Amino acid sequence: MSNTHYQVVIVGGGTAGIMTAAQLKRKKPDLTIGLIDPSSDHWYQPAWTLVGAGTFNMGDTRRKQADQIPAGVDWIQDHAETFQPDSNQVTLRSGKMLTYEHLVVCPGIKLDIDALPGLREALETDSVCSNYIDPEKTWRIIKNFKGGNAVFTQPSTPIKCGGAPQKIAYLADEAFRKQGVREKTNLVFATPGSVIFGVKDFANTLMQVIHKKGMILKTFYNPVKIDPVKKQIHFKWSKPGENACVITEDQGLKEYVEGESTIIMPYDMLHLAPPQSAPDFVKQSPLAYQEGPSKGWLEVDINTLQHKRYANIFGLGDAAALPTAKTGAAIRKQAPVVVANILHRIRTGALATERYEGYSSCPLVTGYGKMVLAEFKYDNVRDSDPLLSRFFDTSKELWSMWVLKKYGLPWLYWNRMMKGRM
Repeated sequence: MSNTHYQVVIVGGGTAGIMTAAQLKRKKPDLTIGLIDPSSDHWYQPAWTLVGAGTFNMGDTRRKQADQIPAGVDWIQDHAETFQPDSNQVTLRSGKMLTYEHLVVCPGIKLDIDALPGLREALETDSVCSNYIDPEKTWRIIKNFKGGNAVFTQPSTPIKCGGAPQKIAYLADEAFRKQGVREKTNLVFATPGSVIFGVKDFANTLMQVIHKKGMILKTFYNPVKIDPVKKQIHFKWSKPGENACVITEDQGLKEYVEGESTIIMPYDMLHLAPPQSAPDFVKQSPLAYQEGPSKGWLEVDINTLQHKRYANIFGLGDAAALPTAKTGAAIRKQAPVVVANILHRIRTGALATERYEGYSSCPLVTGYGKMVLAEFKYDNVRDSDPLLSRFFDTSKELWSMWVLKKYGLPWLYWNRMMKGRM
């Protein structure tokens, strides 16, 4: 690293960081940009659900990070350690310091494994897995499953790709049927939420899928502990206004209540999304919310993506406190807003007119060859692509959306999004 000052410093070389850098360079080639990211590999994580179901090759989700850095952008292969926004500085783990005129913070999300007691130890067993960590292990466990309680769950924290924990459950159902073990299986999806999905049109379809597959849906189930020795997962009954829980239908699960609101469920296979948070160096920085429900997440305006207290700082991606799903599709709509605002501030000192309205999408794979494309914006308002919606009702299970997921979206990611062309 030769330069120590840049017009734009970007923290994070994932989807958000690369897209933003590429779009800035395409629109203003003479801009000096430094991108801080320690990783040697770049992963296309949306395909990990398919890896976990045995229908996508893990190696095809990995490319060299060096090949993704846009031409003309300085890659600083180091960790961002601390922010000094009052002096426009970022300190690196190596001790070096960078100064900037504009800062973009998009370091992704932390898998907070130790926030769920017993999870780290459970992941070392051959019955607990997570597509967020090792999707190839998920497929090994699904392939070797012989029956019993197959439990799929997620935490109450925000998570990236909020539909992923249920997608693998739908695929596991079909895999178990092909293997001849479905009739010996109680397939459970347990969620801390009150519904299977927040947008009504898509929730209706997913409830039909659950009933058709004979899955057991447990709502208000917040995982709080795993006992890998006894092969049990503990849930806290989280229904607002109720202090006690009642299991009205055992359904062969052999779950039971302990105390006032703890439900203990045995498992023979357990898949879960781990608790997640903003990276520690963001949580501990002056750029994060210090109090309230968004404590620890990057403090930005939800429409302009400008930091609320530092006008030359912008944030996007999974670490930002935005009330929408944390997906690559969301970043595709966020990056152009950040780019427009930075370039307009360089020219005029003011923000551009572009606004981010909370768009995100969740490709909900409901089986091999079937997918629902859930698109929405802030306040869980459906927000379907105008072109797609002319030809498809994406709230229904469609083979065409499966083709989009398995073949179209990976190509668009590597060849368009990462090149700053969409």
